[in-house]
Amino acid sequence: MRNVTADTITEAVLRTIADTTEPRLRQIMTSLISHLHAFAREVELTSDEWMAAMEFLARVGETTQTDRNEFILASDTLGVSALVDLLHNRASDGAATSSLLGPFYINGERMRSLEVGGDLIGDNEGEPVVVAGRVTTPQGAPIAGACLEIWQNAANGQYESEAPEHAPGNLRCKMFTDDQGRYRFTTIKPVAYTVPYDGPVGTMLQALGRHAWRPAHIHFRITAVGYRPLVTELFVADDAYIDADAVFGVREPLLVDFRRIESPQEAAAYGVTEGYALVTYDFGLQPVA
Repeated sequence: MRNVTADTITEAVLRTIADTTEPRLRQIMTSLISHLHAFAREVELTSDEWMAAMEFLARVGETTQTDRNEFILASDTLGVSALVDLLHNRASDGAATSSLLGPFYINGERMRSLEVGGDLIGDNEGEPVVVAGRVTTPQGAPIAGACLEIWQNAANGQYESEAPEHAPGNLRCKMFTDDQGRYRFTTIKPVAYTVPYDGPVGTMLQALGRHAWRPAHIHFRITAVGYRPLVTELFVADDAYIDADAVFGVREPLLVDFRRIESPQEAAAYGVTEGYALVTYDFGLQPVA
């Protein structure tokens, strides 16, 4: 390699992975190296620009914590997360549309258990809401015992992991559907918010003149034996940022109305009093192939 040049460096690097025994790894790395080198040639990347990129990645790593994944946030804001989702999670008839996991998913003890019909509001301020529906097969048959992991932001726009005033597990829960595949919980209406501006991704967005707003939404991760996991979000249909999501996660089938419950009888049917809004949504899961 003593005579490597700008014209031969790519092929020299590719030769070093020619004996990689895992075909998919070799395919991915061959394409990645080829595209990275082509990009550097196309823009004639300078040493200072290369160093700025290295420092950006280092800051992303330093900012990433258990409660906040800055790498996922970078992927989200660059549209990579959405592209991967759109490529590999095309919903079949009767199956729910997927969306993004986001950087604030936390699996573990802070995802507290909640029974069907349970309360997620606690001492949170905000418009009270009942969210209810079923988890089903694509044909509409109920799936009993499906696990729903649910998380959202508070009235101040922040997730529990961002705000020290919120107790661990605030507006996060894990729930299992009943024998009819039903789920139901009370919560507050989520609000639009900005993805974090205080880290390297925020610096990148500001440098590009981009806003960081996401429309209001509730996150769901749903799993059941024999079915593909579903990661998705339900969006407030009339939110001002529905057509300008900073991370490109909005999908038309995931827009929901927060309809005001209009009678004591309807409120009683959902185990609440008047003054609540209502969202109903059924999640169809795709069977494992």
